[in-house]
Amino acid sequence: DPEGCRRTNVGGTAHALAAAAALRPPAWLLLSSSREVYGRAAALPADEETPAAPVNVYGQSKLAAERLLLAARAAGSRVAVVRLSNVYGSPADHPDRVAPAFARAAARGEPLVLEGPDHVFDFTHVEDVARGLLEIARRLDEGRTDLPAVHLVTGRPTSLRRLAELAVAAGGRNAPIREAPPRRFDVERFWGDPRRARDLLGWKPLVPVEEGIARLVQAFARGR
Repeated sequence: DPEGCRRTNVGGTAHALAAAAALRPPAWLLLSSSREVYGRAAALPADEETPAAPVNVYGQSKLAAERLLLAARAAGSRVAVVRLSNVYGSPADHPDRVAPAFARAAARGEPLVLEGPDHVFDFTHVEDVARGLLEIARRLDEGRTDLPAVHLVTGRPTSLRRLAELAVAAGGRNAPIREAPPRRFDVERFWGDPRRARDLLGWKPLVPVEEGIARLVQAFARGR
């Protein structure tokens, strides 16, 4: 739903900025953006200065939302942008996203379908992301108006094939792995550089993908 995507990410951000500015005192705003703003980055790992070149409507809408925040900052608003990559770890996540889909199938002994088995991504556990967001929020609360865009990523590339194998091993039910053609709108490879978050926030990822996907499989196995 391209129009719905734009309406949510661009229109929703504009409304949130207007609402924050109307409060007295004005509220700060933290935007969760995406690795998708980089599109197919020419060099990996990508850092926050990698040129934006989104290749799908989701990335385009996230980049447009970031630009709205930059304009608001120029007008005096306290804002910050964080770029995320393949956040996972909750069984309440959208069921079609790759990590919960793999974990659920592995817990049930059902086939795991790999759409692009050699695609590589930076899977970041939701607990790590939450810690990083709180660190940024604390700085906004302290009055910082100069926070640069920052990655909350692991810096570790993991292929979809490897993720599926980890899920199957954690499930213990010998779920089959099947390959399928990749989706035409997907970026094939991404992992990010987490050093700015380390230097600026004192943040580092604590949950490796091996542990995180095993915990997610176990959550589905318990029926959560």
